[in-house]
Amino acid sequence: MEETKRKRPLVEFSDDDDDDEEEVQPRKKPVGKSDMARSCPYLDTINRQYLDFDFERLCSVSLSHLNVYACLVCGKYFQGRGKTSHAYTHSVQMSHHVFINLSTLEFYCLPDNYQIVDASLEDIKFVLRPTYPDDGIEVLDTSSKVSRALDGTTFQPGIQGLNNIKHNDYMNVLFHAFAHVLPLRNFFLREESYSHIKPKSGDRLFILVQRLGELFRKLWNARNFKSHVSPHEMCQAVVLASKKRFQIRQQGETVEFMTWLLHSLHQGLGGSVKEGSSVVAETLQGFMNVHSRKLPMTNNPEELEKLLQNDEYKTTTQRVPFFFLTLDLPAAPLFKDEFDANFIPQIPLVDLLSKFDGTQEKEYKSYKEIQMKRFEITKLPPYLILVIKRFTKNNFFVEKNHTIVNFPIGDLDMAEFLSSDPKVQDSHPHTKYSLCANIVHDGEPGAGKGTYRVHLLHKGAKQWFELQDLHVTNLQPQMITLSEAYIQIWALDTDADT
Repeated sequence: MEETKRKRPLVEFSDDDDDDEEEVQPRKKPVGKSDMARSCPYLDTINRQYLDFDFERLCSVSLSHLNVYACLVCGKYFQGRGKTSHAYTHSVQMSHHVFINLSTLEFYCLPDNYQIVDASLEDIKFVLRPTYPDDGIEVLDTSSKVSRALDGTTFQPGIQGLNNIKHNDYMNVLFHAFAHVLPLRNFFLREESYSHIKPKSGDRLFILVQRLGELFRKLWNARNFKSHVSPHEMCQAVVLASKKRFQIRQQGETVEFMTWLLHSLHQGLGGSVKEGSSVVAETLQGFMNVHSRKLPMTNNPEELEKLLQNDEYKTTTQRVPFFFLTLDLPAAPLFKDEFDANFIPQIPLVDLLSKFDGTQEKEYKSYKEIQMKRFEITKLPPYLILVIKRFTKNNFFVEKNHTIVNFPIGDLDMAEFLSSDPKVQDSHPHTKYSLCANIVHDGEPGAGKGTYRVHLLHKGAKQWFELQDLHVTNLQPQMITLSEAYIQIWALDTDADT
């Protein structure tokens, strides 16, 4: 007979007759979503080096801007988090589980679809939406602390390179320069300064205000993951608000763009013709008296004398606001010197400013009349913008004047260019300015032929920097005056002795 094999019992019972009963361990509660929110197992998959929140917030699949989430593993943007959404599909296919809502700044784990609450994610929130309290803004002008990016490179907050997406360097230099105009910077660093403004339906200019505020907050963020910033969203807002007048793919003219940008920001912030109706007007707007007289179109002395008696040819005075002063360079020499090279002349900045002393007349011709005008400044702004007119257009091409302008770095006294009216003189106890930004155009005139760079003074570090797109270098102040300055921003020195 074959012996039957007995199966071993699954549970063995002891034959001990002890009366001591074993303690019954309580059954653990199942882990719920609230517990998993604070103990997500996928937080170590987050790759901060791939995170870039500078680009337009559109789903990479549907190109929708509604309910967009960013994958914190690969950095891509996807829409929604439901079972049929692109973010859900991406989490299943790629095993990327941690996402952030770009609007609410809430973190979620997909496909489990529970919210994540963890203090280690606060740095990602701050990079996406930096905030600046009042005491934090004051420190920016006194701190020389250098920050370090994730890749180990160091950068100075406020002195960070901007990406040149295609040909938007003419925009980048102005964004850098205005980020160091302190009243504008302090205003846009706090979103509460303009969040109360209710834009009209379809108002494109207020989007410009919002994007500029976001760009300034990123430029001055000492906790950035990288040492540069992309102005992509701001440039897209410029293209939209200007109705494609200023493009990313085609280089524009910086002075033309600056004129449009200042007036658009002024209107977007609710500004009007009233004096000081926006922070742009309070900071950059000055006033001058324009004395103009019309010249008769005749060479007959008798007829000329009669016409001058008419009211039409008498001098009229008009008070005009300005955001910047245009300085006219003398004509460049036509002939070469004995070394067969063009001679580059030099001229002091004070000589160019004499146009506004109220005594020099300048002729302005049009197709139907000739006018003589005198300019007399009646109010100086806290920040004075000077534009050196280097480009002249004719029917065939654009010419550039390479004249070197000699200017001081500080102590530019504007007292002699103010009106002699005692009321005007008494209202300006301080008239000395210090240079804070200098925009330079290099190369030949024309779209795409030249390049722009900017010199900036960091007040906290007391150091000058040269920025050209992503390139940032230290600069000696003596080198600034050797450049072909195009646009300059001067800050009123209220501590200077009158």
